[in-house]
Amino acid sequence: QVQLVESGGGLVQAGGSLRLSCAASGRSLSGYAMGWFRQAPGKEREFVADSWSGGTTYYADSVKGRFTISRDNAKNTIFLQMNGLKPEDTAVYYCAASRVPTHQRSRYDYWGQGTQVTVSS
Repeated sequence: QVQLVESGGGLVQAGGSLRLSCAASGRSLSGYAMGWFRQAPGKEREFVADSWSGGTTYYADSVKGRFTISRDNAKNTIFLQMNGLKPEDTAVYYCAASRVPTHQRSRYDYWGQGTQVTVSS
């Protein structure tokens, strides 16, 4: 079992930055694909970014160039640095872990409880 706990969400003005953290316990994250997803009110949960165990990273087109995913395997933590935030980035952000490299939400095995990010215009 892997337990994931997100932190770092909050209220920020458009153009601002936030850094989300996701701390894992139970198992080492080094062999897992780690992803960030988000869900806005009335919308489905969508892929934001992921980092596979070999170091490859992927981003949704909507965040490419603004968000950066990173991982610190020694601290069993992943991060999402969000710059140039826009009101449309407002959502609950979730981190997730998968035993296989994937971008598909349905293939992620473990999920955190989410952290709210609100971007005001």
